[in-house]
Amino acid sequence: MNTLLMNLVWKLRRDTRGQDLIEYALMAGFVAVAAGAIMPNVSASINTIFTKISSVMVQAAAS
Repeated sequence: MNTLLMNLVWKLRRDTRGQDLIEYALMAGFVAVAAGAIMPNVSASINTIFTKISSVMVQAAAS
C-alpha cells in the first residue's frame, strides 16, 4: 500500500469532527420515532418534517 494512502487512511480514522453531529442527529431521530409511537397525532407532523429534510438533502446532493 502506498505510504501517502496509508497516511490518509490513518488521518481519516482519527478524525472525529463530524461524530457529534451524527450522534445528535441519531438521537433526534430516535426521539421523533418514540414520540410518533407514543402520540399518534404527532406522527403526521414528524413525517412532514422528515419528508422536507429528505427533499432538501436530495436537492443538495443533485447540485
